[in-house]
This record gives sequence, C-alpha cells and structure tokens, in this order.
Amino acid sequence: MLTALKSGPKYATIIAKETDCTYSHTVKLLDLFEEFDLVDFEKKGRIKLVKLTEFGDEIAKTMDVLLMRLSNPKEKV
Repeated sequence: MLTALKSGPKYATIIAKETDCTYSHTVKLLDLFEEFDLVDFEKKGRIKLVKLTEFGDEIAKTMDVLLMRLSNPKEKV
C-alpha cells in the first residue's frame, strides 16, 4: 500500500482497488500506518485523502528496492 501512494495522494477506495484488498482492511492498515507516521489523512468533505509523510516516502522507496532485489536476486541495484 505504501508503494501505491508513491505516485501521489489517493483515496482509500482507490488504494484498496490497486492493492486488491477490501476497503475495510485497507482502512485498518492505513490507520496503523498513520500511527507509525507513514501516512497523513487530509479531509475532503466526507472523504479522506491519504498521502505519504516524508518518513513514509523513505520507507516506500526502500520497499521498492527490496522488492526489486527479491524479484531479481542476481541483479545489482
């Protein structure tokens, strides 16, 4: 989910669809991510827009590198 937010702020429904998770599971994880200062919520009427914090962006970039290494273990990153 964090890597899905690298392209910019999104609504939880969009994140749920992109990550193939239920909406309720996505919201639970996003609330947990907020506790760890990985994401911030910005209210737009009744809907919350989710965006990465600076720390969350660093973690998302690190996760991208790790996923790339795991998918191509012999390649150097």
